[in-house]
Amino acid sequence: MADSTSARAAVLAQIRKRLTESSIPASTDAELAAEYQRIPRSYSRGAAADADHLLHLFTERLVDYDAEVVRATSDGVAQAIAGLLAAASERRAMVPEGFPSEWLPQGVEILRDQDANGEQLGHEALDGIKTVITTVSAGIAQTGTIILEHSAGQGRRALTLVPDRHICVVRTSQVVESVPEGVERIRAQATQPITFISGPSATSDIEMTRIRGVHGPRFLGVVLVEQA
Repeated sequence: MADSTSARAAVLAQIRKRLTESSIPASTDAELAAEYQRIPRSYSRGAAADADHLLHLFTERLVDYDAEVVRATSDGVAQAIAGLLAAASERRAMVPEGFPSEWLPQGVEILRDQDANGEQLGHEALDGIKTVITTVSAGIAQTGTIILEHSAGQGRRALTLVPDRHICVVRTSQVVESVPEGVERIRAQATQPITFISGPSATSDIEMTRIRGVHGPRFLGVVLVEQA
């Protein structure tokens, strides 16, 4: 045992020495940026499909992932959200700060992400919330993916992962065709926590039994808002 311990110490000492003596200079920000720009990008980076096809494909992918999708005009969002809540027999929901007030459904108790002291709710309190409603940053048609950068109207990550049902409001102008386009949409927020959602949370056990809600909401509703 003593020999193995001393050998381990000797190896770690050599690693520390080599790291300290390393002659490889650290790359500057400019060098890293130039190297990034040299990466080959022969893949498709722009939309080739028209808007109607994009929305059809986006809806088709979401439905295939077992999400519920409803279309609405800009002045019918609140009614569409109310319909999704009524179908689930829900009479209250949480919305984050910055969610458009004109989209709040009538006859629904609106909850906020703060306790009596004005602090953000803990996970135990969030676990008692069944539904959260948010806006999004982008939608990707090819993969049926919704992107959250957790800015105003989108809530923090825990708020969108702990409740059982997540209703997202997606403007048609936010839907792009491919993953590269979606990533480009959020480039400015690339250093912040970002969530990619492709349908309700689900996984399969060793017997291939589908289990919902392991890593996030079991139910996903999407209100796709037509642009005027």
